Amino acid sequence: MRIVSFNANGVRSAAGKGFFDWFVAQDADVLCLQETKAQEHQVSGPEFLPKGYRAWFKDATTKKGYSGVAIYARREPDEVRSGLGWAPFDDEGRYIEARFGNLSVVSFYIPSGSSGEMRQDFKFQVMDWLAPILHHWLHSGRDYVLCGDWNIVRSELDIT
Repeated sequence: MRIVSFNANGVRSAAGKGFFDWFVAQDADVLCLQETKAQEHQVSGPEFLPKGYRAWFKDATTKKGYSGVAIYARREPDEVRSGLGWAPFDDEGRYIEARFGNLSVVSFYIPSGSSGEMRQDFKFQVMDWLAPILHHWLHSGRDYVLCGDWNIVRSELDIT
């Protein structure tokens, strides 16, 4: 299975710059998108859905045009999940999972924390909250591919 992950920084803007033409050329089975910055009804036109694909979205419900994740797939997943049970995270549209047999493909968009101390604190809360979930997944017997924008850098050099 060929999986592509992409931070769109606005899927409508990316589409206007040829993103979906590029995506089709990748011949991917699954696309994980982060930072869609759109509500699902705003990206329902054919210019946002390449032939042969279906799409599932998790939009931010707290602020329109903010964050959001999506998964595009050639094959219908057995199940799509879009929430991990913590409203502050789920309401920002930061997680969607497509299950194909024993394989889960996840699109994450972790908060950056770059807009101030409150958001940095929220990012750390998210990381602390996610740690036991990821640990559980590791030992669950399922196979996981975790895609996304984790907003983590190894060193200052990575952000210059």
